[in-house]
Amino acid sequence: MFDKIEDILRRYEDITMELNDPSVVSDQNKFRSLMKEQKSLEALVECYQEYKKYKQTIDESLQLLDEESDPEMKEMLREELSDAKDRIPELEEKLKILLLPKDPNDEKNVIVEIRAGVGGEEAALFASDMYRLYTRYAERQNWQVETMSLEDTGIGGIKDVSFMIKGNGAYSRLKFEGGVHRVQRIPATESGGRIHTSAITVAIMPEVEDVEVEIDMNDCKFDVFRASGNGGQCVNTTDSAVRLTHLPTGIVISCQDEKSQQQNKAKALKVLRAKLYELEEQKKHNSEAALRKSQVGSGDRSDKIRTYNFHQGRVTDHRINLTLYKIDQIMDGDLDEIIDSLIAADQAAKLSEQ
Repeated sequence: MFDKIEDILRRYEDITMELNDPSVVSDQNKFRSLMKEQKSLEALVECYQEYKKYKQTIDESLQLLDEESDPEMKEMLREELSDAKDRIPELEEKLKILLLPKDPNDEKNVIVEIRAGVGGEEAALFASDMYRLYTRYAERQNWQVETMSLEDTGIGGIKDVSFMIKGNGAYSRLKFEGGVHRVQRIPATESGGRIHTSAITVAIMPEVEDVEVEIDMNDCKFDVFRASGNGGQCVNTTDSAVRLTHLPTGIVISCQDEKSQQQNKAKALKVLRAKLYELEEQKKHNSEAALRKSQVGSGDRSDKIRTYNFHQGRVTDHRINLTLYKIDQIMDGDLDEIIDSLIAADQAAKLSEQ
C-alpha cells in the first residue's frame, strides 16, 4: 500500500512543479487538467503527510524516553507517544479508503428526475415534497438548482420534474438516492384517518459533457408547443416549449422552463445525453457482477430504497437498515446523516472485497 502512496506523492510533487511552468500556465486546457488531477490527490497526500508526522513522533518519543531522566518530561513523552499510536490505525484506515478507485463522476453536477408512482394524487404530492427536500438540501450545500421541466397536477402535486443541481461533488453526495421512495401517511383528502402507502421514483444522473456522449442529430425529432403552467407572458404565449424524441431508444424529453426554443432545446439535449450515458453505465453494471456486489445500491429505479413513515416520524433506508426518527428535519433537507452512512457502507463493502 505504501509503495503505491509514495508513487502518488511523487506524482503530486511533479504536478506542483508543472503548474509553476510558464508554458503550462499559458496552456489553459493543460493547466485546468493538472489542477483537477492535483485536487483529486490532495486529500490522500495530506493524510499521508499526517501519517508520516505521527510515525516520526513515535520514533522520536521512543528515542527520547531512553535518554530522558526527568520524570515529568518522561510522562509528557509517554502521552505524546500514546496519542500518536492511537492516531496511526485511524490514519491507515483512512488511507485505505482514499486509495479506493474513484468514481469518475463524483465531482460532476447531477440531473435529478422525480416521477410520481403508485398512489395517485398522494404520490404526486409526495413527489412535490421530495422536490422540495432535494432543493433544500442543495441550499444547505450552497449548490444551485436549475429546473429543466416540471409537470404539476394543479393542486400542489407534481407528476414529474427534472432539475439540475450544480455544485462541487454533487453527484458523489446524491448518487445513492436513485430508486423507489415509499411514503406512508394519512392523505389530506382521507376523512377516515387511514394511512395510505404511495411511491415515487428518483433517477440520479451525472451531467455529461458533449465529448463523453455524442448524439447524432439525425436520431432526434423535435416538436415545439406552447408552454403551460405558471410563467411570464413570453413563456405562455409563444411556441417555446420543446419535446425531444430520441428515435433509436424512444426516450422522450420535454423542456418548457426557458423563454426560447433554443434554450429549451439545449436543456433537452443535456438531459438526453445524461440518459444515454446512464443506459451505457447500467449495461456495464449488469455485466460486472462483482461491481454490483460492492455497491450499496445499483440505482435501479425498481429498487425500493427508503420508506418515509409520517405517523411514526421515522425514515428507514432499507439498504443499510438505518432508521432515523427525525422525519421533519429530513423532509426539510437534512440528509447528511443518511448520505454519510450510505457512503461509509459503500466504502466498507469495497474494502472487504480487496
